[in-house]
Amino acid sequence: MQKVWLLIPIGLLCFYMSISAQNVNTDSLSLVTKISEDQLKLEKLQSQLERKTKNKQEAAAEAQRSANKNSKAADKLSANPDSKKLARKANKKASEARRDARDARKESDRLDKLHKDIQGLKNKIAENQVKLNKYVQQGRAGRP
Repeated sequence: MQKVWLLIPIGLLCFYMSISAQNVNTDSLSLVTKISEDQLKLEKLQSQLERKTKNKQEAAAEAQRSANKNSKAADKLSANPDSKKLARKANKKASEARRDARDARKESDRLDKLHKDIQGLKNKIAENQVKLNKYVQQGRAGRP
């Protein structure tokens, strides 16, 4: 009878340890899944980086060209301020310059957002990797 009372706590301890190990295993697997998914997202974002950088550069160059055309049109108008034709051209060039400047700002904002998203994912992956390393080290510590 005393053997039975001795075996009950040992059995409960073994049961608790197996449940605890399963929780650790499940948690570590979910972390591996999260890390994998985040790395896939990161690769997709990084593949967009070159294109978005190119778009920003092209938009900035176009804004500069429009600003130069606007400046030339304004100079022509200042030389002959009574010309309605030159006034319309200058107004049109000013509108184009504003539009192209707005487009350049949007492309710049998109690139900045992409950089921010990439950095956020890198941080998230690093945090999950630290958590996973804790589980791996716990698992190694529990082994003889």
